[in-house]
Amino acid sequence: MERILTPELLDSLPPASPEAARSRRDLVRLNRIMRNHRWFARTAPPLARTGERALELGAGDGTLTLSLRAAGLTTDALDRFPAPASWPATARWYATDLLEFVNWAEYPIVIGNLILHHLDASALSTLGAQLDQTARVLVFNEPLRHPRARLLWALGAHLGGASPVTRHDGRVSIQAGFRADELARALGLSSARWGCRVSTTFLGAYRFLAIRRP
Repeated sequence: MERILTPELLDSLPPASPEAARSRRDLVRLNRIMRNHRWFARTAPPLARTGERALELGAGDGTLTLSLRAAGLTTDALDRFPAPASWPATARWYATDLLEFVNWAEYPIVIGNLILHHLDASALSTLGAQLDQTARVLVFNEPLRHPRARLLWALGAHLGGASPVTRHDGRVSIQAGFRADELARALGLSSARWGCRVSTTFLGAYRFLAIRRP
């Protein structure tokens, strides 16, 4: 399966539209079923050193950022859209495109849930070059590009009553997902400088952990 990027419908909808709200609810349920946030909570906090801050890319509604803060990891958020009205003053929110962000040096730990599959090869290379300079730990969860994941999504989205927007976006997300060492290569992380590990789940999660070598 070749990696194919197709625009997702949710990205083109007004954030306050009913269709966008329903799709975001679908994503909350998807993350719960796939236990994505639990994986981040198990994986990221133990890797932090004293005083280190983490940054979540594509934070969405900020749920993952807040759950990691509750788990003891000082985490801030970055997203193209403004922070939710209830966002706590103790957590920073950067409303900007991740390729235009300039404060990377403050964040040795960078995480992202279902965000990197939106980026083409050029954008991934640009992001990777920046992370290679400033980050120490990278923790990403992305769609697994695999026929089984595509089949399970088609069945699960239908039986679970996912919205048309979610059904479309899930399908194209899998097409834009990753396999094996593709993400490390796309980010340009050399094995001499980084220890990279990929794990996958039956339901179709591609989980990537990279730690800079001493």
